[in-house]
Amino acid sequence: MSRYFIEVGYKGAQYSGFQVQENAHTVQAEVDRALSILFRDKIESTGSSRTDAGVNAYQNFLHFDTELPLHPQFLYKINAILPEDVVLRGIYGVPPEANSRFAALSRSYEYTLYTRKDPFMKDRGYFFPYKIDIVALQAAATILKEYRDFSTFSKRNTQVKTFICAIEESYWTESEERIVYNVTANRFLRGMVRGLVGTMLRVGRGKLSLEAFRAAIESRDCTNADFAVPPQGLFLMKVRYPDNFLQPVDVV
Repeated sequence: MSRYFIEVGYKGAQYSGFQVQENAHTVQAEVDRALSILFRDKIESTGSSRTDAGVNAYQNFLHFDTELPLHPQFLYKINAILPEDVVLRGIYGVPPEANSRFAALSRSYEYTLYTRKDPFMKDRGYFFPYKIDIVALQAAATILKEYRDFSTFSKRNTQVKTFICAIEESYWTESEERIVYNVTANRFLRGMVRGLVGTMLRVGRGKLSLEAFRAAIESRDCTNADFAVPPQGLFLMKVRYPDNFLQPVDVV
């Protein structure tokens, strides 16, 4: 039995999220379906990072096991089966005990705002044509790195055992018509990035002071966070593993 990691990217607009759910259209279900068709055997994968309905991913990973050999045109065949809004970018050999979720060292997300109407950004960002204080936004992003307990930014009905996350990077970048939040952490809670963005936007709009922002974090109460930003602005950009952990398989 061999274990493989596969790297995928997807546009989340038409999906009820990444993870397989009963009676729901999900990215993972499409990947499992494509693998099962190609191998002519039932394949069930395990994902590294769950994303919510409508959220996009430039890079996400899954792992699966099989005793069957890989087709020499594995990438071509799988991508021919997958829908046009999902792409399989690579396949990697890993040790049999490797887990795509637990082996990951960090995940990086971006959330994009665009400030002028742009029909080409409709499914890739949040149209936000309002005056915003970038300095205040940046200050709020920096404050987040001082904390570890992010209970405030976790949606309810979650099954996690801890709300502790280690944020490595947290900052905003600004270009002519784009404002992008960049965040990297060892793990994220359900709805966490959108909660961070929505609450920081209240700071940037002058509706919440930095002191009140700190108080919201320390309250550990999700009713003090704003989760209202839409999903299409959010991208899972990178899942990082230890150096030399992923060994590319030579298929086309």
